[in-house]
Amino acid sequence: MAAFVKVVEANGFSAAAPQLGLTPSAVSKLVTRLEERLGVRLFNRTTRKLALTEAGESFYRDAARIIGEVDEVEAAIGRRGHEARGLVKVTTSLAFGAHQILPLVPEFLDNHPGIELDLSFTDRVVDLVQEGFDVAFRIGHLADSSFVARKIGEDRRVVVAAPSYLKKHGEPKHPDELARHNCLGFRDRTPMNRWPFLVDGAPREVMVRGNCRGDDGDMLYQLAVEGVGIVRLTRLTVARAVRDGSLVEILQPFTPRDTIPIQAVYPHRRLLPPKVTALVDFLTTKFDPPPWEDESAPS
Repeated sequence: MAAFVKVVEANGFSAAAPQLGLTPSAVSKLVTRLEERLGVRLFNRTTRKLALTEAGESFYRDAARIIGEVDEVEAAIGRRGHEARGLVKVTTSLAFGAHQILPLVPEFLDNHPGIELDLSFTDRVVDLVQEGFDVAFRIGHLADSSFVARKIGEDRRVVVAAPSYLKKHGEPKHPDELARHNCLGFRDRTPMNRWPFLVDGAPREVMVRGNCRGDDGDMLYQLAVEGVGIVRLTRLTVARAVRDGSLVEILQPFTPRDTIPIQAVYPHRRLLPPKVTALVDFLTTKFDPPPWEDESAPS
């Protein structure tokens, strides 16, 4: 089972063999024996490609979880009484990383001198297993139920613009007025450019358009601060700029108060290493209650 999991995660017998201390042929024999014992084919093999079958995908999810739990149980004995230490590989979105994670890094590292952080801030879809991340912090509901998640906070989306833009173009007082305004949108993410509102108690979506689109929320945030247009972003992204007056929240009477979860996500494990638990616990205390909702917080 361990050999099978390693082959999947390394994407091949040859790549998995050194990690297992075996030859590629020995690894292949182990997986073949497993298939014979289970009575199903786990891989479709060709001379150029190795792909999981449907049964293989199902078995991998459970096997990876079980192997991870066995490793954690064995390691737990040696960890008891010891300080959390080691490298933690973290990934999250550009906006959440830049505006909320980075300011807290110095305090966390001061509190945990035995831990090192490897940070990756990106809005692309990251494969936690293939890229070897210990934890991801994601905003929104999970599409992949094979991951394990822990809620560490919540957020909401708001509509904002710079005072310079509003002075030049006027402030929209109703969602329908957005049609004549320059709204900053996401490229290749059409649903994100349909902004939801509540008008007379009923939900209404407005498809927005503008002369500039971007890949990520932090890019659109910077454009909005420069007065290029109106944008809809998470409150945690714009909170500091709203407090210092760089951005103004608009259309508040029509903005839904629905919240979206912020979650710590990790693959296939219910028993977290102490180094990961330390980081998740630290951020949970920092984000409850959400600091981005505190109007009295310093800019």
